[in-house]
Parts: sequence; C-alpha cells; structure tokens
Amino acid sequence: MKTSTDYRRPYRPLAVSLFNRAGRLARKLGFADDLDVGRMIGAARRRTGLSDFGDEWFLEPLQVLVRSVNAEARLTSLGARIQASRIVSALSIRLRAEDLLRRHPEILDLRLGKIVLIAGLQRTATTTLQRLIAADPGIRALRSWEALNPVPLGGERRGRPRRRMREAKRAARALGWLAPDFLAIHPIAWDEPEEDIFLLDVSFMSQTPEAAMHVPSYSKWLEAQDHTKPYEYMRTLLKILAWQRPGDRWVLKTPHHMEHLDVILDVLPDVCVVQTHRDPKKSIPSFLSMVAHGRGILSDHVDPEVIGTHWMRKTLRMMERSMNVRSTADGAAFVDVSYYDLLAEPVGEVRRVYGAAGLEFTWEAEDAARAVSSRSVKDRHGRHVYAASSFGLDDATIDASCEVYRRTYRIPDEAAMRPGPSAEDRSPPPVRDGGW
Repeated sequence: MKTSTDYRRPYRPLAVSLFNRAGRLARKLGFADDLDVGRMIGAARRRTGLSDFGDEWFLEPLQVLVRSVNAEARLTSLGARIQASRIVSALSIRLRAEDLLRRHPEILDLRLGKIVLIAGLQRTATTTLQRLIAADPGIRALRSWEALNPVPLGGERRGRPRRRMREAKRAARALGWLAPDFLAIHPIAWDEPEEDIFLLDVSFMSQTPEAAMHVPSYSKWLEAQDHTKPYEYMRTLLKILAWQRPGDRWVLKTPHHMEHLDVILDVLPDVCVVQTHRDPKKSIPSFLSMVAHGRGILSDHVDPEVIGTHWMRKTLRMMERSMNVRSTADGAAFVDVSYYDLLAEPVGEVRRVYGAAGLEFTWEAEDAARAVSSRSVKDRHGRHVYAASSFGLDDATIDASCEVYRRTYRIPDEAAMRPGPSAEDRSPPPVRDGGW
C-alpha cells in the first residue's frame, strides 16, 4: 500500500470524523474548545496531587505556544483534545520531576558520561544510525516509553516502570489507528529508541509544535530565544533517567539539535555530534510529506505549500546555524556520516562513529549492529511516496538553496547514482528490547 499524497484531505476513522463534526456544531453554538493555560495547570496538579513546579520560567514559552495554537492552528476538536493532553502530560512530568529531585537531590550529581548525539537533517537515516548504535548492550538509549514519561508515575518503584510501558503501548496503538500512513513514513514502537526532542517538549521549546501544527507566531518567537534553559532541563531529565537505569554511554538523536549546537557543546561537554547527510532533493520532500501527514492528525486544514515554504526556510536555517558553529568549534567533537555509506556499509560506519567518539567498538556492539542491519524489513507498514511539487518546490530550487551545504559535505546527486535501497522508505531496523 502506498501512502496518500492528498494531504488536504487527511485520513479519518469514522469515529473521529463524527467526533470532530460534533465539535464543529458545538463551536457554532458558542462552546469554544480553545486551550487554556490555567485549566491545564490545574489539571496537571490534580492528576499528580502535586503543586510545586520549582522555577516557573517555562510558563512564558507555554503561554506563547497556547496563544499561537488558539489563533493559528485551526485544530479539530480531537486535535485540541490531543494537544491539551500533551501539555497536561508535560506539566505533570515537571511536577513529578520537582518532587523527585526534592526527595533525591543526589540525582543532580550524577555524571552522564559520553554522549553520541546524532543531529542530521530529517530523513537522512538518523533513525537507522540511532538504532544501530542503540543495539549495543553497552549503550544507553532513550526508549519511546521513557521519552513519553521520563519520571516515574505515582505508585511506580524505581526500576519497575510497568505503568509507563502500558501507557506507551496504548499511545502507539492509538497513533497506528489515527494515522496508518504516518507509521509507514516513520514507524514507532513503544520500546524502541526515540528522539530526545520529547525531553525538550517538556519545556515547550522545540520544533515539535511547528511540525505538528501551523503555529508561525510561536515559531518566530522560538527562533529569537536563548535555548540554554530547555537544554539544561533536558540534561536534568537525562540524569533522572540515568538514576532509574544507569548508563555511562548514551546515544541521543533529533534533527532539532542542528539549530542549537553551540548550546549543546556548553551544556553537554562530553559529547560527540554526528551529522548525517543526504541529497536535500530527496530528504526535504520526504520530510515535508511526513509533516503533512502529521498535521492531518490534528487539523482539517493542511496546506502543503505553506508547509513547503516554512520548512524550506527552516531547513536552510538549520544548515546555516550548524555550519556556523562547526566553523569555530573543535572539529574533534564532530563526525559526518553519508546516508549512502551508511546504507552500503552500516557496521563499518558505526565502527567509524565509535572511533570518532573515543568509544571501544566491542564484539558485542559489532554483533548487535550486524543483527539489527540484517533484520530490516522494507515497506513493512506501506510504501512512502512523495514529490517536491506537492509542496510548491522543485529540484532546481532545492539544489540552488542548499548549494553551500552540499558542497561543504560533498553530498552526491542521488538521482544520478545507481538505484539501491532507501533507508527512509523502509522501516527502521528493529532492536532488541533493552528491558530493565
């Protein structure tokens, strides 16, 4: 089955269509379902039985986000419910984290150790590389259920996260029901390695909202901010995770990091940044399709050309900011991985990353990487199809805009290469459950 390219008419299960129809009628009758910061804070406090957030600096980004969502995003009734639930969950995490740190202040003294941080552009095999490295039993990765709930829930004991695992399983099933095409583009499983952008979401300062919704005023505000505090809080959440399941070598991943490499080098000094590179004529339209399908979960108003304009500019910003940091930073902190080399020689590229990071590539790590690579299943959830023209772009425009980036990292023209497998059009390799 191929993914749909009719982005303006998102897929809807019948029950969702009926729910949204009822919501539209309620709006006409004057019952608004706008997000409300005060109500969501109250809901988080009732859910956790806690009231102390500690430093409340996060309220400003939350308020900016909520204003933008209410004014610009045009969410369906279900979309508004989902966003409210996500925000209440993030607020609840902050409340539980503050309570845990009050009871266990020694958590803040933990050392995270070496971090391999993958910060390539979207759809450049970042997930494939992350899962190859995360298969190493000696590497600590962020699992999906941890990303959704990094702090123990009420009633959970340290090292026994069963409630959080159950919640993650339900979330994965719900996403598959709501948006089967999205899973064909970016498969998600409750126990697989996940992006640490979820830890930045807890501070309401990440690219997630502008990927999931049309929120241009929030995006503009976000780009003008200092991102030190959200990264420091991400570091705190990583320490909370390390307190629950120790590890002194980590693999993290999210394209968002490309905008803030300078902050990362300050906040996470023992880090090796890995940048993956692929022909932007392929990676950019692929990501735009992913964004369009994601927005269709929350809104009936998906404009592919608006998405193309916004994310083309955003991608160029990510390229420029990352290259600027690298021009003055210690080159030893960075390593580049070609998408094409990774597909051709996955174990060899993983070995090279370990060498650049100063980590031993043990036989266990090599065997695990080989096993993961051999288990890749193409088109397990459907075949991802997309075209730049759907988003008001063409190959010549993308090439011209990305010329400096392509030249800097010697990125080939994918169309001129011999046909071969595609990491982003197949399911990322599964990994062994790290368990507890």
